[in-house]
Amino acid sequence: PGGAEALSPSEGAVRRTNQNIMTAFQQAASLQKAGAFPAAADLWRRIVTAAPTSAEAWRNFADVLTQLDRFAEAEAAYTEAYVRKPDAVWSLWGLAGFLQKTGRWREAEPLYARAIAAQPDNPQLRLAFGHLKLGLGEFAAGWPLYESRKGLPGQGAEPAPLPNEWQGEPIAGKRLMIWPEQGFGDQIQFARYITVLQAQGAEVMVVCPPELHALFAELPVTVVAGAESLTIDVPDYWTLALSAPGRLGVMLGDLKGPAYLQAPAERRAKWAGHAPAGSVGVAWRGRATHPTDAHRSLPSREALQPLREAGANLVDLTEPVGDFADLAAIIEQLDLVVSVDTAVAHLAGALGKPCWILLPWFRQDWRWFQDREDSPWYDSVRLFRQGAPGDWDPVVARVAEAFAARS
Repeated sequence: PGGAEALSPSEGAVRRTNQNIMTAFQQAASLQKAGAFPAAADLWRRIVTAAPTSAEAWRNFADVLTQLDRFAEAEAAYTEAYVRKPDAVWSLWGLAGFLQKTGRWREAEPLYARAIAAQPDNPQLRLAFGHLKLGLGEFAAGWPLYESRKGLPGQGAEPAPLPNEWQGEPIAGKRLMIWPEQGFGDQIQFARYITVLQAQGAEVMVVCPPELHALFAELPVTVVAGAESLTIDVPDYWTLALSAPGRLGVMLGDLKGPAYLQAPAERRAKWAGHAPAGSVGVAWRGRATHPTDAHRSLPSREALQPLREAGANLVDLTEPVGDFADLAAIIEQLDLVVSVDTAVAHLAGALGKPCWILLPWFRQDWRWFQDREDSPWYDSVRLFRQGAPGDWDPVVARVAEAFAARS
């Protein structure tokens, strides 16, 4: 009636089924967006059971399973999405990203390359591929891709509100401003290039967070603490802090790891005697707001008990003490630092303090590369890698054994 389409009983059943699946699809997507991952996973499972040819449903299901650390199921779901739509950028990217996060970087590389060929100007995709290339030590390809982070939501890499971003032009006699980005550890790691730029004849000014100001002020350049309203003379050029090595043409073989930071004298005096001789500083967790913190942090401070039993006098470096200059003064007193992948580890390495870094199996950062126990970034660093997701006990046991052998 009213011109409605006449359907056979079987056709009507198909339409009702499709409508139900679309409704469920929307509900699952809403649950996923809201972070209700267990409920979303249950619903996506029902959807892929009812509509197993939907590559889109398999991809969403895989993303939720990854959030739940159900990695074997996630890989199977990403593979289903890829097999059903092998030329779709989102299916290539999904599987490539999962392989990258689970340490199979070479397997991810050709999938990323195909996705990039299809969408060469996608900044999120270029950045993901850039992380992979840098992690593989292929800096010539990685640095240009890494520039795609600028201005992307969640990257903490907002460009300076100025003209004349430095592209690698000669800077002798020029005023160059280094603009802050990302986390404290990132800025500490790449502060090594401040004096490199100065050595090229630039008049360097560094803008940094207040927490890093006193530490960076020990460098022989102008250092300014950033604020919401900052009045400065417009420089000849500016660069984001982590763009410097790319603009300098740094390759993997160029990396050098001697100390390049030190605690200010007044902070050394302030914290004198804080740590007993021979103490081991420990940083067992990072900032909870970091997207990888659930995997990079230890479950608790008690997870390091085997290190204490091996004879280490532990000093907790996660307790607030002031700014990074204060923390540097404490670290300088220590015999060793044992840290998860957080700013404390970078600070210890930059100070030249022996530091053993505990690296997670899932979402291991590109800068630690793969299959090595040392770091070309820091001469004093030794890497202890997790062998399975969430399994920190064997890692801490190896640390305790190494400490006992060292004593």
